[in-house]
Amino acid sequence: MFERLGRFVVGRAWWVIAGWVLAAAAIILTTPSLSDITSADQESFLPRSYESVQATELGQKAFPQQATATAIIVVKRADGQKLTPADEAKVGQLAQSLKGKNIPHTSGYLTGPPAVAPDKSVQIINVGLDAPAPDDPALLDAVRDLRADIGPELANSGLTAGVAGDVASFVDNEDTFNNAFAVVGIATIILIIGLILIIFRSPIAALLPVVVVGVVLSITTGLVAAAGKAFDLSVSQDLQTILLIVLFGIGTDYILFLLFRYRERLRAGDDKRTAMIVTVQRVGEVITSAAGAVIVAFLVLLLASLGFFGSLGPALAIAVGVMLITSLTLIPAVVSLLGRYVFWPSKAWQRAPKATISHRLGTLVGRRPALVAAASGVLLVALAAGVLGYKADYDFSAGFPQDTESAKAAQDLQRGFAAGALAPTEVYLTTGNGSPLTEQQVNDFAAAVAKAPGVGQAQPPERSTDPSVARVNLLLNENPVSNEAITLVREDLRDAVHAAAPPGTRALVGGTTAIFADINSANNRDLSVILPVAAGLIALILALLLRSLVAPIYLVIAVLLNFAATLGATVYLFQGLRGEPGVTFQLPIILYLFVVAIGTDYNILMIARLREEAREGNAPHEAAAIGVEHAGPTVAAAGLILAGTFAVLLLAPISFLQQMGFAVAIGIVLSAFVMSMFFVPALTALIGHKAWWPGHGDERPAGGPRTPPEPATVANG
Repeated sequence: MFERLGRFVVGRAWWVIAGWVLAAAAIILTTPSLSDITSADQESFLPRSYESVQATELGQKAFPQQATATAIIVVKRADGQKLTPADEAKVGQLAQSLKGKNIPHTSGYLTGPPAVAPDKSVQIINVGLDAPAPDDPALLDAVRDLRADIGPELANSGLTAGVAGDVASFVDNEDTFNNAFAVVGIATIILIIGLILIIFRSPIAALLPVVVVGVVLSITTGLVAAAGKAFDLSVSQDLQTILLIVLFGIGTDYILFLLFRYRERLRAGDDKRTAMIVTVQRVGEVITSAAGAVIVAFLVLLLASLGFFGSLGPALAIAVGVMLITSLTLIPAVVSLLGRYVFWPSKAWQRAPKATISHRLGTLVGRRPALVAAASGVLLVALAAGVLGYKADYDFSAGFPQDTESAKAAQDLQRGFAAGALAPTEVYLTTGNGSPLTEQQVNDFAAAVAKAPGVGQAQPPERSTDPSVARVNLLLNENPVSNEAITLVREDLRDAVHAAAPPGTRALVGGTTAIFADINSANNRDLSVILPVAAGLIALILALLLRSLVAPIYLVIAVLLNFAATLGATVYLFQGLRGEPGVTFQLPIILYLFVVAIGTDYNILMIARLREEAREGNAPHEAAAIGVEHAGPTVAAAGLILAGTFAVLLLAPISFLQQMGFAVAIGIVLSAFVMSMFFVPALTALIGHKAWWPGHGDERPAGGPRTPPEPATVANG
């Protein structure tokens, strides 16, 4: 099949390229923009069955004046003394003056209750921020306008003020975010071009992935937008960035798979057309299987209960599908026309070096597979043990620089009020049938929940315009986004609040902490479903590729072990050595996307090469040695580029970006350099012919030609 495809693409290369140009132009010009289906609506992030979502919906209906977000102006004396009655009056004047300025997208300017901290250290003004979406840029401008007006109003008053809250924090760290992602984008291009220049010593080969991925990204975004319109799907604003990373990751992998094998066939004496036909024949099945495994892994995200992951899966699957078609048609067509000029101006590709690093590593694996398998396996298990100490961290603010205005204002706020003042837990009481709540019911409920476990302060109850609903805001003793607070809300606090509801009423717990508590439950549920299902489907794809039931089992086990080792290594570094309270709660699913899904490519490339060498008549140990020698440089180059891209995030001054950068980088390094180059080939050599049971995948097809390849290595250029 792939031989026929190779002959077709190479024989009609100009037609294939022309067809691609026309198809790309048609898709780009006729499909909608990705922004047309982008949504920041977080209501669908969690299913409606979760209590925090029900509480949010009830709050939006019962308190329609509730703002999209809140900015908290924290006022204190410049000399650090307690606020005087005159100071408190001045803060009231400040609130009225700011309100009179009619700053766009602001409302409320409430100075209570309670506005003054019990110790008189600070006084607050709650400002509502209103916009169609919580990430609307207009909210950022509103905070900037507030800050610009506060200074002159407090001049010569002896008071200072800072604006805290999520929007204010984003304003303070916007440049840090933008710079971090700009650096990653630039580093990606530099790494791809730089490393491929080192490997092939050719600007043409170095630019090929950048140009191809740029074209594929434009096509993919159009197709994703069209699919979103057709099936009424919305996507997160993060999708564009994730698409870019995924396409550069797999696109570079597949192009390197092709170029390494193409160079190998040219060295063996094939003409440029025959070399590409053989390359597609040999590598086409590997790329197809690898892409199939990644597509399956992404589509399994449809099983997630978290809405963001459910919409992410199909979009990424489309991207990988387009990259697969590109790798089997457009790239072979272009390279077959360029021939040896794809490696211009270097002539080193013509020489097959001896005694290279990859040759020595292959010899080690072939001669001592038991030692190599044991050493690499022990390393992975030791790192995986770190998972036992894993704690999820939901506190993004703690990872930001602490010298910004929003961070200092938040610290002042939490010193004066209970720790949960920045994100109150919203407790709603409702009859559920429209009948009004009595004052006695509301007051008794408010008094009871004020004594609930972990509550530091309770604000006076608020009545809705709907007489059947009331709300009490609780300020927790714990940081509202800490693991302690999340566990408290999920267990003891919710139980106490539900028990406090008078007969004939129902209580719901909402707010930031409750949302994170439900996200925690949903995330745990999703991972427990997604990982086993993905593992089973990837095993099925491997079984079809290898015609074996044994090899897929230990390959999937290796992938899952690598996932655990990656997460464990991150726990050791950030929770252990750096003493952080946990690692970002998003990390497991990020590792699933970039380590489990994409890292599987390296396993498939290596195991396919091991099978190919076995079919050439090599004994298991010899096949492992040759396989590592020839597939090792490809795996190393692809892994180094992807790992290096993410490692750049370690330079960002934001903790969760550092965690993400380290985790994905070390995960790819373990996938490429430990699992694929040592553990899998050594284990395959030990198992021998039984690895291919019940088929005969390691036997050369009857009458099949024996075509020993020339050595290949990163070092030769």
